[in-house]
Formats: sequence, structure tokens, C-alpha cells
Amino acid sequence: QVQLVESGGGLVQPGGSLRLSCVASGNIFRINAMGWHRQAPGKERELVATITSDGGTSYADSVKGRFQISRDNAKNTMYLQMNSLKADDTAVYYCNADVTRTLGFITRTYWGQGTQVTVSS
Repeated sequence: QVQLVESGGGLVQPGGSLRLSCVASGNIFRINAMGWHRQAPGKERELVATITSDGGTSYADSVKGRFQISRDNAKNTMYLQMNSLKADDTAVYYCNADVTRTLGFITRTYWGQGTQVTVSS
């Protein structure tokens, strides 16, 4: 089994910053691409940022220049640094990872439990 554990969400004022973390554990052979999604009230889940196994990144237009995704492969950990936060960044943020397991080399996408980010004055 593989699990992802998120942390770092909370309440922040507009213009502030937060850093989200996601730690993967279990019978992992290789972690391929990883990413962050978010879901705001009344909205569908949307892609925020992705990062490949060797560090290539992509971002949604709404967060370019404000958010930075990174990973530490030795720690099986991914981060999302969020700066210049706006009220419409308020959402539940979800970690995901494409993981190849050690037995059978089965690859699938795993999801974290989600962490709430609220941007409000």
C-alpha cells in the first residue's frame, strides 16, 4: 500500500504565504510525476501545478509567478510554496503522485486527504 500525507494548510491574510508539504510512504519502487490540485466551494477540482521526477514543472495560469512546486526525492516529499495569496486561492488542496510499487511494478495515481487553505482578512 502507498499513502500520501499532507500538511501546512491554514488561515492566512491576503498577500501572505504558506508552504504545503506532501510525504509519500509505503511499498514504493519509484515516484514518477507529482502534482497539486485544488477544489474551491461550488467549483470543480482544478490542476494547480505538476513536477516530473527530474524536476520539470508546469503551472496553471492563475498561479504562475506566485506559486512554486518542488520535490526532494531522497525524502519522498513534495512542496508547494504559495506567495502573494488571494481570496480566490481559498480551496482544499490535494497532493497526488504517480507511483510504481515494488511488487508487480503496477503504476497508479494516489491522492492525499486534502488540506484546507483559507485566504481572508
